[in-house]
Amino acid sequence: MTPLKISVLSSTFLVIISAITSLIGLDRPLFSLNENQIFYLYSTSAQVLAGIYGLTLTGFIFFRNELSREEFEDDTLTVAVESLKERYFNMLLFVTALSIFTLIMSNLVISSESSDQTTFNTIIMNTAQSAFFINLLIIAYFIFDVIAPKRIEKESRVIQQRVDPIPEAEDKGSLENFLTNYNQLEYILQKYGQAYQSELEGERRSRRRISNVRLAEFILRAERIDQGLFGEIKSLISLRNSIIHGAEPVVSKHMVELSERILQELASALHVKI
Repeated sequence: MTPLKISVLSSTFLVIISAITSLIGLDRPLFSLNENQIFYLYSTSAQVLAGIYGLTLTGFIFFRNELSREEFEDDTLTVAVESLKERYFNMLLFVTALSIFTLIMSNLVISSESSDQTTFNTIIMNTAQSAFFINLLIIAYFIFDVIAPKRIEKESRVIQQRVDPIPEAEDKGSLENFLTNYNQLEYILQKYGQAYQSELEGERRSRRRISNVRLAEFILRAERIDQGLFGEIKSLISLRNSIIHGAEPVVSKHMVELSERILQELASALHVKI
């Protein structure tokens, strides 16, 4: 489930649950709390939520660093890792916004308890507790999503579906031909990309193996290929990397044909015989 869907569903549930509990509280309340109980309940809820959020943020930073380490050790993980980082960051943004909303509502309950607006107090009390409950569920989902096993493999399958969706079985192409084209393209990128890197950056070299996307970027900056071809090369690299990291070892006929065309265009742009 995407972060956007999670945000929409959670917000919808929050509105529905808040409305239902508020109506029940106004008509036939299940619990009747005195002033001390309200102060204790909502102040404790705010403290618990703040503590859980802090631990969640700490854990997120730890796992983000772990993903960065895996990316550093294997540049073929770059697309999958960056996609995971974006997913986790978007989810954390929603968790943060929901936590802030819950804390504000809890403080509002405590501040307005002494007022005579019983209807308003009932609504914000039920809304605050509904937000607290939804918030805990979202944080739990976020934690289990981050620590889920085989997260790289799952994300690789998502990337494959995005880059090369195969709706029908008869649309499958030759994986062997695709990999042959890719290997030739990779050889060209490694050979000429590093040469253009030397021209653009002088003698400064990194000990780390340069990714194929980065090498294609050097060729783009040298104005030997256009932005369109660069984007197609990135898609090709993303698909191949997703396959070797857990996606289904299948490609469409279109992608096989596209890989051959990209190889020919790159070779032509760099005056390479294949």
